[in-house]
Amino acid sequence: MTSTEESVLPARRLSRQVFVGSVPVGGGAPIVVQSMTNTDTADVNATVDQVASLARAGSELVRITVNTAAAAAAVPAIREGLERLGVHVPLVGDFHFNGHKLLADFPDCARMLDKYRINPGNVGKGKRGDEQFARLVELACRYDKPIRIGVNWGSLDQEVLARHMDDNARAASPRSGQAVMRAALVSSALESAALAESQGLPGNRIVLSCKVSGVQDLILVYRDLAARCDYPLHLGLTEAGMGTKGVVASTAAMAILLQEGIGDTLRVSLTPEPGGDRTREVVVAQEILQTMGLRAFTPMVTACPGCGRTTSTYFQELASRIQKYLRDSMPEWRKAYPGVESLQVAVMGCVVNGPGESKLAHIGISLPGSGERPVAPVYVDGEKTVTLKGDFIAEEFQALVDDYVRRRYGATQGNGSVG
Repeated sequence: MTSTEESVLPARRLSRQVFVGSVPVGGGAPIVVQSMTNTDTADVNATVDQVASLARAGSELVRITVNTAAAAAAVPAIREGLERLGVHVPLVGDFHFNGHKLLADFPDCARMLDKYRINPGNVGKGKRGDEQFARLVELACRYDKPIRIGVNWGSLDQEVLARHMDDNARAASPRSGQAVMRAALVSSALESAALAESQGLPGNRIVLSCKVSGVQDLILVYRDLAARCDYPLHLGLTEAGMGTKGVVASTAAMAILLQEGIGDTLRVSLTPEPGGDRTREVVVAQEILQTMGLRAFTPMVTACPGCGRTTSTYFQELASRIQKYLRDSMPEWRKAYPGVESLQVAVMGCVVNGPGESKLAHIGISLPGSGERPVAPVYVDGEKTVTLKGDFIAEEFQALVDDYVRRRYGATQGNGSVG
């Protein structure tokens, strides 16, 4: 690899390292994917099922709402249910308004959670808010838990905002209201972190976030935040929305920050489609990191978009089938075949780019386009190895992928040979 190629990946911003359970966040550790349940936390079975589903999809931290006494009382049973399933993902408790009381009243909840998320804008007002914040910090110290201080655009501490607005009004060159809001977000996070440290919480137990719903605002806020502290930063575009809008907005914002080396953990906050799968936000987060070359989670499939040469939908169906098969296989493959997440597979639809793309992948197939011979050459590590034809091309190609995985990433992986 040339020095030019090495410079493509961004240099990571240096930050302290915080452990959430056994998961390192910041300090040069791999960027962590997290998600959040949308079940009623008091419903133990539903919450266990969804946490397990998110963890199996690849969420390395899972946040749960802890908003009532019933929810706090359910946390130990949720942890026990996950342990019975062999799911050991760290749990983050999401607290607003009454976290100081719930953590004090339910010590088992405080012990079982791996991190507390608190919002300075929802801790309380004035002296009462200061006391409740101090109580949260004291409990985090008692149970040796990290805290994410998560400031949110929609619930910004109004005292902090008012102070910034007053300062801006007296300035010789006042800034826009939007700029003042961004500055207040950053100040709220940094001042709260400094207060937590002054009250005894070690700096390596603090993660910060400043979430907004606008792409440009998020970029500007995190650039400012990253320049002014060395705490690990959690990225997320809040209220990103549904479907492609949510995916595109989250990707547009976070990809820019990640390319600048900003971000130690992230969540893609998608509103599920009616009846949709909550794990989609995990998959999107993984794909952002993997397509940027920052991490590898599951083998990726290269497939052409189709054109007038590919009037058959067969290559689309095969690409979809193979992608699903690869992702579904990963829980077992990850244990048995170290490194398999970096596998590249190509499923191409005609002779124009098919052979070339297939040669560039670890294993690829070039299916026949309209008017081409009804045969499909398969390329392994750049060499054509076999030509498939007939009614069972999909099954035969899947078997070839299986065989490649076993040989490349199994017992023979040490010598770099696949046959």
